[in-house]
Amino acid sequence: MSTEPPIEVVVDHRERVAEGVVALTLRAADGGPLPAWSPGAHIDLLLGEDLVRQYSLCGDPADTSAWRVAVLREPDGRGGSAHVHDHLVPGTKLEVRGPRNNFPLVPSPRYLFVAGGIGITPILPMVRAAQAAGADWRLVYGGRRRATMAFLDELAALAAPAGERVDVRPQDETGLLDLDGLLRDLPDGTPVYCCGPEPLLAAVEERCAPDVLHVERFVPRAVEGPDEEFEVELAVTGTTLTVPAGRSILETVEAAGVQVLSSCREGTCGTCETGVLDGVPDHRDSILSEEERRTCEFMMICVSRARSPRLVLDL
Repeated sequence: MSTEPPIEVVVDHRERVAEGVVALTLRAADGGPLPAWSPGAHIDLLLGEDLVRQYSLCGDPADTSAWRVAVLREPDGRGGSAHVHDHLVPGTKLEVRGPRNNFPLVPSPRYLFVAGGIGITPILPMVRAAQAAGADWRLVYGGRRRATMAFLDELAALAAPAGERVDVRPQDETGLLDLDGLLRDLPDGTPVYCCGPEPLLAAVEERCAPDVLHVERFVPRAVEGPDEEFEVELAVTGTTLTVPAGRSILETVEAAGVQVLSSCREGTCGTCETGVLDGVPDHRDSILSEEERRTCEFMMICVSRARSPRLVLDL
């Protein structure tokens, strides 16, 4: 697998869009166009050595002159959001990778969008796309307080022609989202797109059919399974490696000198997606759908393991 060259960008504009949330507009440092993207896509911000973070694009896909991301400051985070808030100001140059889309918007005559907190970022361009396509859609947006909820002004402008399609639900005003009522009477086959904190995603998953639900996680879901030794054959080089207990496939192939593009190393970003030519993966990522898991065509080698004694990978 070849490495993906980073793109140098410059912070063109910085704006506070909610309490604890800043939105950054990024432009190519050389003034040229940026790669195209579609709703649901994210980019990797290369913030420093071993500090790479993924943020959803929340601007206009038709505008190739700029990208926009919004970042919530996480006081108990791992340092990425603090770096963005403390160091990325207009004029700052940095490198990014992507865009990459593990949360694509499928064509449909109707949609239900459910966003919690900063989970509004990938949902915002989806809502705009649904509106532009003439689809019947509804957005339910929850948060702790109105002051902490980003892009309310933009949603209000969008809601003006859309009437009651945008339902803003701050918890301190309306309580928790009524997911039972929201999901009970959906027309059959309505795609449900949900992004937000893990308790919200888990609650929606409990109430929604897997074939219509699309979620994006910011943190990996808890997955348990056996941690046993197995073999991987790298089809491109013909090398066979033993993946021991306690070590990932990614770490094993890197130790053997094979370059693999990776980022989050926790199964949430999709950067290390690798083709499976033979064998049965034990999927432990937070990205692939149940249908994609059943096909066994790809796996995220940063976290997933093997159900068969041997895997043949397209590496």
